[in-house]
Amino acid sequence: MPREAMEYDVVIVGGGPSGLAAAIRLKQLAAEHRREVSVCVLEKGSEVGAHILSGAVIDPRALEELNPEWQAKGAPLNTPVTEDRFFVLSATHSWRLPNWMQPPLMSNHGMYVASLGNLCRWLAQQAEALGVEIYAGFAAAETLFENDAVRGVATGDLGIAKDGSHKAGYQPGDRAGTNLAGDS
Repeated sequence: MPREAMEYDVVIVGGGPSGLAAAIRLKQLAAEHRREVSVCVLEKGSEVGAHILSGAVIDPRALEELNPEWQAKGAPLNTPVTEDRFFVLSATHSWRLPNWMQPPLMSNHGMYVASLGNLCRWLAQQAEALGVEIYAGFAAAETLFENDAVRGVATGDLGIAKDGSHKAGYQPGDRAGTNLAGDS
């Protein structure tokens, strides 16, 4: 059974913050230069944000550079950091360290506590609004090369039994990339 091939100018593997930000920025640059570029994001999780850490302290500077209207567009950064506390812990005691002793990178003022899953879902909405195609539930399983250049990726086959045999609903993985020739 031949693999289906989907042609894109750019295929990004991974729907995390960096993959989605890259997709958004590519579409922004293409619009600035009055060019059309097709961008696809493949995400192995059942939905964008399903395979990411649950929370983090986020510096909004990169988000501001990517989309200055992030607050008006409802980015899920709603909990600003209001205080930093650092402790030394032992089995029976804790000692608070004064903040002046901490290096500047340990100061989280101006940052937000947020769910990375929610941030990824919001970034995916922004990317799709720009025309990025996002396919959740498709893990990239193979890098496709042609003349020593990466031309795309192939997703994993579906309908494989534990023993490696093909089940009744077997489907070979799809191929996504640029100038894909023939079946692999």
